[in-house]
Amino acid sequence: MHMAQTQAASLVDVETPLRRFARAYVASKLAVFGLVLLGMVLFVAIAGPFLTPQNPYDLKVLDVMDSRLPPGEKSGDGKLTFLLGSDGQGRDMVSAIVYGVRTSVLVGVVSTAIALAIGLSLGLSAAYLGGRIDGFIMRLVDIQLSFPPILIALILLALSGPGLDKIIVALVAVKWAYYARSARSIALVERRKEYMEAATCLGLSTPRIILRHLLPNCLTPLLAVTALQVASAITLEATLSFLGLGLPPTSPSLGLLISNGSQYLMSGKYWISVFPGVALLVVIVAINLVADQLRDVLNPRLQTQ
Repeated sequence: MHMAQTQAASLVDVETPLRRFARAYVASKLAVFGLVLLGMVLFVAIAGPFLTPQNPYDLKVLDVMDSRLPPGEKSGDGKLTFLLGSDGQGRDMVSAIVYGVRTSVLVGVVSTAIALAIGLSLGLSAAYLGGRIDGFIMRLVDIQLSFPPILIALILLALSGPGLDKIIVALVAVKWAYYARSARSIALVERRKEYMEAATCLGLSTPRIILRHLLPNCLTPLLAVTALQVASAITLEATLSFLGLGLPPTSPSLGLLISNGSQYLMSGKYWISVFPGVALLVVIVAINLVADQLRDVLNPRLQTQ
């Protein structure tokens, strides 16, 4: 009877991988703060149009007489209070920042997901197939990584022109090689393990081995890398938009808001540029805090210590 109770208690106390991951993640208060901050950023990005008092890119609701008003001032008709002031076009800065965060998160997530899919496919193929295929793919990766990312993005956008789809393509072209090299390195280690040898001995097809066995075991170490690359993509998009080569002026972008406000800094109208810069900083810090903790939690070397 006592043995049965002990076995039942041990079954209840078994820690699932998800609970182990959650316990390891919440061990850092800073990481929990970053997760809460990231949750707020994602909420703003998803529910942005329902939270803002105006659509800052709808020309019908803008009044040039409301331009460059300081924080706390009311609009000319008295219907709107500019909590963070207004910019040179009379747009509410709160609304413009929310729309800019929405665009930044969209560009970062979409470009990272596409680049991850391309890089992961090529990296796993290179590691598993080896030979000339491995050599050809990795030489492409070496050539890609030999150029500064911003230089490649500038050239592509200078040739194609500004636009949301154009900047996503440019970011994918910049980032895919990094994922390919990381995926290949991880896959080369996994390929030598016993479960891969067993799958090969069973005569399973190459696509099945790669998709059903190799891919799932390579995804976890790439999660932290992916999170960091989302922050990098958002930073690069803001930089390109600041330079005038990212999104067009009619599209919301934190980089464009910072660029538009930079000409007013010396005249004392700091809010037009500073507040979008602070918003961009919050987004990047939130993602980096979460990514750093994910890297520590998902690192198998640290888990064994």
